[in-house]
Amino acid sequence: MPKITFIEHDGTPHEVDAEAGMTLMEAAVRNMVPGIEADCGGACACATCHVYVDKAWLEKTGERGEMEEDMLDFAFDVHDNSRLSCQVTLTDDLDGLVVKVPEKQF
Repeated sequence: MPKITFIEHDGTPHEVDAEAGMTLMEAAVRNMVPGIEADCGGACACATCHVYVDKAWLEKTGERGEMEEDMLDFAFDVHDNSRLSCQVTLTDDLDGLVVKVPEKQF
């Protein structure tokens, strides 16, 4: 069971237990992490679950797909480590993952 730390824009951490196989977005929504709106419910049809993956974890979370890249065009303040949390499937290898939530979602 991976343990994930979401860090709000103001630095407030939220450590959550997640199940392998769920998405990062699902873990955030189930645990009411502030700042993850997930308007489309995980269909990769909005950018309201945007997060910044800690650079130490980028390789383990995989590369962005073409559809995710397109949706990130609508996200606020995109960086090289930006991901849509609905596109990151959690595995036991992601135990300890740290992500930051942007100041706002579009």
